Order: sequence, then structure tokens, then C-alpha cells
Amino acid sequence: MKITKYGHSCLRVVDESANILIDPGTFSAGFEGLTDLTAVLLTHQHPDHLDRDRLSVVLAANPGASVYADEATAGQLAEAGVEAAAVHSGDQLDVGTSVRVVGRDHAIIHVDIPVIPNVGYLIGGRLLHPGDSLAVPEQDVEILAVPVAAPWMAIKEAVEFFRAVHPAVAFPIHEKVLANTAMVYGLLARLGPPDARWIDLDDGHTEEL
Repeated sequence: MKITKYGHSCLRVVDESANILIDPGTFSAGFEGLTDLTAVLLTHQHPDHLDRDRLSVVLAANPGASVYADEATAGQLAEAGVEAAAVHSGDQLDVGTSVRVVGRDHAIIHVDIPVIPNVGYLIGGRLLHPGDSLAVPEQDVEILAVPVAAPWMAIKEAVEFFRAVHPAVAFPIHEKVLANTAMVYGLLARLGPPDARWIDLDDGHTEEL
């Protein structure tokens, strides 16, 4: 499995015959020229996970790519003329590799802000991209994309999520709200499960796992 990060929560995952783009949002860059995609997976509707203008560019260059999203996002995309299949927790997809949909809700930002749908994706039975949720999945996870900073979380929550999921390998996502990532990454590397490998995956870099 090859994982490339394009900033924040945007990943490209190549596994078996799949070439998947996840959460191409406004804080991410470099994904616009990708070709030969088999699928685009969207966890939720927030702009830092879904840049609709650039998604249209990507889809124009990848007419064979299927788009999957939570129900609310799929409905919004349909109104904009973009066809996306609505998915729910427990759904199993085949996009060239297996994808299992997990989770249901975005983390609570504040009691005065309505909770929106958020789905995560377990790719190839190995890599979990949770979107903006710290819900621990029922399934074992080998590789975890860990949200590290957000208006809806503190570092202690990221650490506890990392520990609870207990993957073999983990790397950061949702980092663009940080002025400096080093302190947060260092804490997660030090406080995560002692037998887990932490990777400081930077923008544009690829890891083969």
C-alpha cells in the first residue's frame, strides 16, 4: 500500500488495483493533477475536506472514478450536478481494493453547532481514515491516520484515540490548523502505544506500508 499526503486530511492511497483520493479539501494542494483514479472518498462536507471546485477538476480528468460520501454530502453534491453514492457505516465497497465504511457522526465542535454526518473508511482492511471523528472502530486497524489538531479536540484526545485504536503504524492528518507541528507530533510519538510506529508524514511525501 502506497500512501501519499497532500496536506491536512487529503491522501492518495494505491492498493492492489485501487488508486483512491480521500478528502481533497481547501487546506490541501497537489492533488489536482492526479489521473487514473478509481475512486474519490469524502468523509464529510466541511471545506477543509471537500473543495468542490477542485473536485470538479479532478473528476473531469478521471471520468472513471466513483465518488462516495456520507449521505448529507452526497445530497449536496447531487444538487451541484456531481454524482456521488451515499454510504453508511457497515457498507462494503470494491474500488480495486476493499473499503469498509465505519462511523456515523462528526465530532462535537460545540453544543450550539449541529452535528453533521461523518464517515470513515477502512481501506484494504488496513488503513483507517476517520475524517473528523475520534470514534474507535470495532475492527482491528493496522495503519491509522490520526487527526492531530482541530477546534473540536485537544491533544489528549488524539493520544487517547491513538492508544485505543492501537495500530501498528500511525501518521498525522488534520494538521493545518497548527502553527508548528513538531510539538504535537513529538507528543504523539512519545505518548502513543509503545509498540506502534509513528511516521511524520509530510505534504507530498509517500510511504509504502
